[in-house]
Parts: sequence; C-alpha cells; structure tokens
Amino acid sequence: MTDQSAEAEGERLTTREAADRLGVKPETVYAYVSRGLLRSRRAPGGRGSTFDAREVTALARRAGRREPQPAGTELAFRTGVTLIDPETGRYFFRGVDATELAGRYGYEEVAEWLWTGTIRPGTRFAAPPEALEAGCRAVAALPAHATSMDRLRTVTVAVAAADPLRFDLSTDAVLGTARSLVPTLVGALPVVGGPGPRGDGERDGLARGLWSRLTTQPPDAASLRVLDTALVLLIDHDLAASTLAARVAASARAHPYAVVSAGLGALEGPLHGAASGLAHRMLAEALERGGAAPVVADHLRSGRRVPGLGHRLYRGEDPRARALFALLEDVPRAGPALAAARDVVATTARHTALQANVDLALAVLSVSAGMPAEGGETIFAVARTAGWIAHALEEYAERPLRLRPSGQYHGPRPPQPLPGPAPTGA
Repeated sequence: MTDQSAEAEGERLTTREAADRLGVKPETVYAYVSRGLLRSRRAPGGRGSTFDAREVTALARRAGRREPQPAGTELAFRTGVTLIDPETGRYFFRGVDATELAGRYGYEEVAEWLWTGTIRPGTRFAAPPEALEAGCRAVAALPAHATSMDRLRTVTVAVAAADPLRFDLSTDAVLGTARSLVPTLVGALPVVGGPGPRGDGERDGLARGLWSRLTTQPPDAASLRVLDTALVLLIDHDLAASTLAARVAASARAHPYAVVSAGLGALEGPLHGAASGLAHRMLAEALERGGAAPVVADHLRSGRRVPGLGHRLYRGEDPRARALFALLEDVPRAGPALAAARDVVATTARHTALQANVDLALAVLSVSAGMPAEGGETIFAVARTAGWIAHALEEYAERPLRLRPSGQYHGPRPPQPLPGPAPTGA
C-alpha cells in the first residue's frame, strides 16, 4: 500500500513507525507532540500512542526527512548514571528517582553517591588553598564585563595548570580532583556587592557559598533549600550536549579539568545552559508590564520560541521544574515571579500545549532572589560539573577513542583541480 492510499484511509502509525517515517528517535516524536507539531491518540487497549499518517508525512516534508544513520555510527552507548523515562515523565540517578534524592540529600552527598555509589551523610567539599588562590588570581585578571561562565572556564584552566598531577586518571585521583574542583569553582567567583571571604560557606554546604556569589539578598532557609535542590536536580540529565562533549574528551583520555572545560564550552550555548537567562528576561519583562500576554505575544509575533517551555524528552511538565515550583511556594518573595511563570504557561497554552521546563523554574529563582540573568546558567554549570565527572569516570573505564563516528561526506566529488589564488583587485 502506498503512503497516499494509506493516508486517504486514515492510517494510524505507531510511535516506531512515525519515528521511522520522520527519521528520528521515538522520544523525538513525543517531543514533537509536546511542541504541538503532532497530535497523538492512545492506541486500542491503552498501550502506546498512534499518530495520523498524514500529519507525520506533512511534518517530514516540512522538516526535511533525515537520512537514517549507517549501522554502528549512532552515538548511543551504555551508561549507569542517568535514566530518563519519557513515558512516565521521571528520571533516575543510578536507578533512584532523582526528585526523591533531591528531597532527602544535599548536593555534595548526591555528587559523592553519583561518583562512588555510596551515600555519605554530611559530606562537604572543601577548596584547597593553593587551588583557590590560583583560581582567584585568574578571575581577578579578567575584564570587568566578564561573565560568570568566563570566570568558571578561567578558574578551571588556572587550577589545572597549577596541578602537576592532573594527568593521573586513576579513580582515586579523579575523585580527589572532583572533590576539590567543584568548591574551587564556587569559591573563586567574586562575592556580589563586595570582596567578601573566599571559599566561605563550606561547612554549611556548597549552596550557601554559591548564594553569596549570585545575589546581595540575605539567604533564608527556604531559598537555600531551593538552590540546593536545583543543584541536585541539575547534576546530570543523560547525554545532553555538554555531557556528550565531556565524554568525548574523556574518551581521548583528557584529564578531568579538560573534561569539565569541554562541558562548560558546550553548556554556554543559548539552547543549553544559557536558556535560563532568556527565561529570566522574559519573566522580568512580564512583571514590569503587568502580565505575560504582551510578552508572549511579542515572542510569537517575532517568530521566537517562548523560553522556559517544552522539553524534547518529556511529554508533560519537566519533573525538575515541578519539584522546584513546589519548593518556591514556600519562598514568600518568589510569589510574583512564580505567578508570572504560571501566567506564561497558561497564556502560551492557548497557542500550543507546552509545559514548563527547568529553565523557567530557575528563572523564577533568579528573578525573585535578585540574581542577574546569568544566575541560572551559573547554577547549571556548577551543578553539572559533578555529572561530567561521573561520566568521565565511566568513560575512563572504556576503550579509548571509541567515540569516533564516521562523517558522511557531501562535498565535491574528487578528484577536483588544485585551487588557484583568489583574484586581486575589484
């Protein structure tokens, strides 16, 4: 039966059939549903979803069907760090629900467990004085307009240069590096509103030390809990772009500092870690204009996507956003920003069914706490450092240089003539 005749009869496709026709993975099909590009219907008996063949074919024509990858070149490989279940809208660290972990343990405790498989209650990380001094000197040399991501990358390089043992890739050495690098990244950031002490807050946890690097507002217990929970929830999220970059570096046997540098480079993109800054500016504008409707309308009118909404791996609300919104309810000063975020979701729902993602929740925190727009990105980067190290530990145990896909050449057919010099003059 041809596509045309099947579609005329109202053919329904399974998720796998829709994915094959679009040339994507099944989870990407659900992402299309969450973004309003496809409509799904429960299959008879309630097992799985079905899709209108005509809609799938039309989407394939609009997007340009991807050619299937040759066997063996798809970057899919085993990991024991994170599992994301698109069907249930949950994700798991080493098999344990991540939101439940975040509700019981702090960032350092979960990071340690992610690295070693052992929970050590009360775990606290401390920055070595020599590493912290190297990081602070490097940050002080940056121009005043440098961003937090500039500072984090600079600290990572400076501390690596000061560590002559950085090439030791044994598990114990990598764990020692991780336990010192994370607090050094925080401690070397300047305290907002004044010089302040370096490396403070270690005894009270990383979240308190990071808070003073993000805002001049004094922290309260509820706000610190939101920040610490955000750090836990953002530790890892399977093979996001930055994590893939980190694993490629580890596959080449780069040292842990270089692995983190690779992750930081990919994270800074506006479609990854920097997305929360766009959501921050949107919420701030909605508060200033007294509602989300004109702000959302401006985004749609100019062809821009509304930030903080939708996630390619979740059909409904991002579980990280859901957990943070629940905690933000207990922060009185977060009320206006939280209401603005819900107004954004409700207003956009009239146009397309998109749910909140973690970037919107981070924006509520950063706006309500008086943080700069890049505050969410800084939280993201510090948190994800532990996840990159967890993936590096896995990759160091694998065959080196295994992450070497083959390119599909689409250039001029060889042999081509040797190029001559470009013409001069006009």
